[in-house]
Amino acid sequence: MILVTNDDGVNSQGLWSLVKSLEGIDEVFVVAPDRERSAVGMAITLHRPLRARRIGERTFAVDGTPVDCVDLGVGGLLPERPSLLVSGVNRGQNLGHDVLFSGTIAAAIKGTFLGIPSVAISLVLGEKERYVIEEVHFETAARAVLSLSKAILRNGLSEGTLLNVNVPNLPLDEIKGFRITRQDRAPYDTKVVKRVDPRGNIYYWIGGDRAETDGAEDTDIYAVRNGYISITPLQLDLTNYAEMERLERWEFKVSREL
Repeated sequence: MILVTNDDGVNSQGLWSLVKSLEGIDEVFVVAPDRERSAVGMAITLHRPLRARRIGERTFAVDGTPVDCVDLGVGGLLPERPSLLVSGVNRGQNLGHDVLFSGTIAAAIKGTFLGIPSVAISLVLGEKERYVIEEVHFETAARAVLSLSKAILRNGLSEGTLLNVNVPNLPLDEIKGFRITRQDRAPYDTKVVKRVDPRGNIYYWIGGDRAETDGAEDTDIYAVRNGYISITPLQLDLTNYAEMERLERWEFKVSREL
């Protein structure tokens, strides 16, 4: 059994292109947010009850986050534990530091926490392509994850590891192949736009632009920009072990003075 979820919502075209592709491997269950929940990261719903509405034989719409969907699916909605979790296809990139706030990747992280081999897949779109449906090649991403899912089920993933996959928005015959990559280190800057509403109240839009990438050929951004599907293995353990060794050499003293 395969569990499919996303952060773009249960009616997302990307999700259903993925379901159609994966049905050739195993029975697919969908547990996804009832609306778009992009950029919510690992958020979970604790301050109110969650509701899951069955909208198909194997499809549930949840009024919560992507992580909520994984929890509900594995913990109560599915008839058995899934052998694979696939999150996506996200309508837009999850490259570099996007992994820190992506709801798509958060769902795969939760699956990995639960010991389920998990993969997040995203289609990298330009600004124009995000709004022109005819120029969005979800079928390319769906075919890519079909091949990758078969490999995961055959070989497994290392404990505590998930895969972050980004696919160029190209027809399948223009994809150059797969590249195993690392996360690009380029951060986002901070951009705050201050505006005033018709009643004179101040409000803000927040965002930011990606800084110049490090340009290395082994990064996810470089691979996608050059027509390759990037596969980046991510790990749950965020500990900086080299820094632990450096901190061990510091001198600490607890002062008893206020």
